[in-house]
Parts: sequence; C-alpha cells; structure tokens
Amino acid sequence: MAFNFGAPSGTSGTAAATAAPAGGFGGFGTTSTTAGSAFSFSAPANTGTTGLFGGTQNKGFGFGTGFGTTTGTSTGLGTGLGTGLGFGGFNTQQQQQTTLGGLFSQPTQAPTQSNQLINTASALSAPTLLGDERDAILAKWNQLQAFWGTGKGYFNNNIPPVEFTQENPFCRFKAVGYSCMPSNKDEDGLVVLVFNKKETDIRSQQQQLVESLHKVLGGNQTLTVNVEGIKTLPDDQTEVVIYVVERSPNGTSRRVPATTLYAHFEQANVKTQLQQLGVTLSMTRTELSPAQIKQLLQNPPAGVDPIIWEQAKVDNPDSEKLIPVPMVGFKELLRRLKVQDQMTKQHQTRLDIISEDISELQKNQTTTMAKIAQYKRKLMDLSHRTLQVLIKQEIQRKSGYAIQADEEQLRVQLDTIQCELNAPTQFKGRLNELMSQIRMQNHFGAVKSEERYYIDADLLREIKQHLKQQQEGLSHLISIIKDDLEDIKLVEHGLNETIHIRGGVFS
Repeated sequence: MAFNFGAPSGTSGTAAATAAPAGGFGGFGTTSTTAGSAFSFSAPANTGTTGLFGGTQNKGFGFGTGFGTTTGTSTGLGTGLGTGLGFGGFNTQQQQQTTLGGLFSQPTQAPTQSNQLINTASALSAPTLLGDERDAILAKWNQLQAFWGTGKGYFNNNIPPVEFTQENPFCRFKAVGYSCMPSNKDEDGLVVLVFNKKETDIRSQQQQLVESLHKVLGGNQTLTVNVEGIKTLPDDQTEVVIYVVERSPNGTSRRVPATTLYAHFEQANVKTQLQQLGVTLSMTRTELSPAQIKQLLQNPPAGVDPIIWEQAKVDNPDSEKLIPVPMVGFKELLRRLKVQDQMTKQHQTRLDIISEDISELQKNQTTTMAKIAQYKRKLMDLSHRTLQVLIKQEIQRKSGYAIQADEEQLRVQLDTIQCELNAPTQFKGRLNELMSQIRMQNHFGAVKSEERYYIDADLLREIKQHLKQQQEGLSHLISIIKDDLEDIKLVEHGLNETIHIRGGVFS
C-alpha cells in the first residue's frame, strides 16, 4: 500500500511488517520495521471506511490505525485479560515503541528503488523493446498509463515491466483535501469499530453487541464496555466508538488506554472474533503530538509534488484543527464525497430536530403567555373581591363606633382627591379635552375618507367628451324616430282617405 508512513498493515498483536517499495520518487515506508510504531498511518487489511480519516483498503492516503496509536507485542490488555490481574491488568508490561526520529525520518534509498526509478524513466522516455519507431509510440502509451495510474510499462525485453500505480509521481488524478484531527487523548480510551451493518441494526442490537464485545475481552467481570457514539457511514456501514472501564477491588475505576485496547483487538484470535461480529476495521482515536504534526507536514507523501504539498499547508483554513490529506484516484474522491453527503444529511437532520424543538418551544411560550394573562385577570378579580369582603368586614366591625381621627384624616384626603379630579383645570378637565380632540380627529378622518378619491382633469375631459358624443348620438336617433313617426302618420292618413273614397263609390 502506498503512502505508508513507516508501518503497513501488520500481523496480529504487533505492527512489524516489511513495507513494499513505493513507486515514484521515494517516499515513506521503503524499509522494514521491526517494532510497532507510535504513529501509524496504514490501514489494517480490511475493507470499510472510517468516520474521520478513512481507512479504506484503497491505495490512497488512509489514516487507518488512527493518530497516536501504538502497537506492541502481546502485552498489556491481553495479559490482563488472560491472568485477571485486576486494576493493573492493562499495563503489566511496557509496550515497545519507536522514537519519532526513526519513525518519520526517510531512510536511505535502496538500490532496488533506484533501479525502479531508472526503469520508470526508461519506460516513459526511451523504451528499447522493439528497436524501431514503434518504441516512440510505446513511450507515449507508457506515459498515458503513468498519467492514469494503472497498467504496466514495457521498455526492455530483458527487464520486467514497470507497474504503474496511482501513487507514482506522474499520476494526474491527485488532489489534496483536509481532514479533522482527533482531539481525544490516549487516556480517554476511545476505539472506533466499523461494522458492515446498518445503523438501525446496530442500535436495535446494541445491548447484544456490548455483551459480545465483553466476551471478546475475555468476560472479565472487572471490565465494562461502554458505547460512546454511533454514526452512519456510506455503503450501509456504521461507526461505533467504544471505551472500556476497568474497576479495581478497592472501588476505583479508570478507562483502559486506547492503544492498549487496540493492541488487544489486533491479536489474531481476537480479530477473527471481531470479524465474526461484522467488524471490518478497528482504529484508535487519539490526538497527534506537536512533534508528530511537524514531522508529518515537513515530509510530503510519496508521489505528491512538494510544491503542491507546501501550497496545501499554506491554504489550510484551520491549521490547528485540520491536516492536509492527499486524495489519490477516483475511489478516494468518491469515498470523501459520500462521507460529505452523509455528514450533510446528519447536519440537516439535526437542524430539522432543532427547528421542531424551536416550534414546540414557541407553542409552549404562546400557551404560557395566555395562561399568564388569564391568571392576571383572575388575580385582579380575586383582589377586587377580597377588597370588597374586607370593606364589608371593616364596616361591620366599626358599626356603632364613632369616627376615629385616622379615619377622619383619610376621609379628608379622599375628599381632596375627589375635588382635584372634578376641578375643570385638573384631570377631569384634561380628560374631557382629550375626548373632544379624539372626536374631532374621528370626524376629520371621516371627512377626509370621503374626499379621498378624485378624478384627473384630463380623464374628466375625456369622460365629458365621450358623454357628449353619446348625447349627440341619442339626439340624432330621437330625430330619426320622430321623422319616421311623421311618415307613418302621413301613410296612415292617406290610407284613411282612400278607404272613405272607395266607400262613397260603392254606395
């Protein structure tokens, strides 16, 4: 796998493995490592995606095993679970770790890698396979394969062809994105398990899942498996974040470190049990140290142009929380797109929930305000009724007694207030004046409302002209009707005379 930073996918219980030679111009992971690295970027040999940095089994730049993870020999959690050493069972032995200098420093180029670089250059520029002009066509074809990131470049009959991968420096389908860096510490004990199941299935069987993980940990009664969170991933996968709490006989408890728990999960027999549960990937979620971040940013990944890497560091929108991540090939781009869509849906779902909560709170506020107003009116009514009862009670209590001095003083004050209210220049006069002004304003408003509509002078002239024409037409029509009536009368008169004449002849 390309873009390995010191440790490819290793065997169970240890991260020792021999890295394959990286294609292109150098890069990390070109020598063999014999101890688990404290900062491994290679994904385990599983399929699936992670919720944060994506440890899919592609040839991209995955953060499969998590930041700050350490894998040692079968110590720590495995020994604690096997022997039941109680509270200290998780750290009974010191884990073997490498220093940052040996982890991030680029080793010396091996001769085989130099030969591979020479062979790649020969395949792209001057192949000697056919010995004629067809070698130029073959060179162009090899260049096209190198740009695409797939295929084999034949250049010599006596030397095997060069394997072109998407990690070679000539591949054009590369970009640099940004991913969030974890902020959890190793003491938090957070470990991510990616299940090849839907979120609904995981949530419905969460208790059974916790019991199964407890059995995987050996069924130790001092251990408790807790689920920190469940999140949906693309391709019907689910990310489950767990941590394990260990209780001691004296009643105290602590979380198992994430690296210790991850080292136990990476053992061969434990990994088989996790795969039977549907786990496709496991990784720790721990933060990077400043030295690790600095070392990572100073060395561009294999196959990435240092200029592009430097520009990506400059363009980082938040260098405190984000880290540049190469995206190699369309599969990695598609994976990030699916993760982005998934996060967008989750954000939209959360916004919908918040919107529903706000609507419900607004309804409750309206109901509460209405109840408060109702209770205020009821309080006022009860206050008046209480005052009336007190007045009647006081009258009955003082019945037959002479008016006392304080009562006489109170009566004088009430009479004074009444006189001030009834004075023409005081409150009553002012109220009458205000009432008269309000009536006048209402009257003027009614008058203004009646005169609000008017007709433009030009439009009025047009209307008059049209009505005049209508009037002239009606007058002309009336004159025609009168003329026709006179003609009818003449005809009628002539007919009457003819009838009289004929009557005299026949007589």
